[in-house]
Amino acid sequence: MTKKELALEVIERLKKEYPDAGCTLDYDQAWKLLVSVRLAAQCTDARVNVVVEELYEKYPDVASLAEATPEEIEKIVRPCGLGRSKARDISACMKILQEQYNGKVPDDFDALLKLPGVGRKSANLIMGDVFGKPAIVTDTHCIRLTNRIGLVDGIKEPKKVEMALWKIIPPEEGSDFCHRLVYHGRDICTARTKPHCGRCVLSDICRKNGVEDD
Repeated sequence: MTKKELALEVIERLKKEYPDAGCTLDYDQAWKLLVSVRLAAQCTDARVNVVVEELYEKYPDVASLAEATPEEIEKIVRPCGLGRSKARDISACMKILQEQYNGKVPDDFDALLKLPGVGRKSANLIMGDVFGKPAIVTDTHCIRLTNRIGLVDGIKEPKKVEMALWKIIPPEEGSDFCHRLVYHGRDICTARTKPHCGRCVLSDICRKNGVEDD
């Protein structure tokens, strides 16, 4: 089985296992996902979803958050960890959205990368979830699982994993595929405990179990 064939089989099996998988960060506007994904660095999505409730209650739009000082933002987002740097990035990012994009999030990948605190992972998440464009989000689950399964070969650097996956994942499948990897990584192919291979729908095609690709 080639890597491309393996990828298609993994995609189909995970679709059946997690048909409704989506982003686990709560948001109803693009700018809120931009804020939440910055806060999610080294923090759980569940905690971020709780913390942003207070943030959005006090600052309900881009304009009001852009006017807030980093110190005011930090007081609220501190429970997410790295409060000072995250607050500084959020403040700067909202100011740019307000001043350069009329309060809107740009739908251009390179423009997103120029925003403070936005890397390839965040930009891909925005492109896929908000704008419905091809995206591959190489978070820790994606990197761990694609290596274990055999879709990539011992690659740990996020951008290199992303580039390798673009070659074998159909563009229209990338965003949902990565969301399903998150669900599968949390429930079955875990990081901090031994993977639950006996309950895994991919066990018979996974390289971790001795299955080799062509």
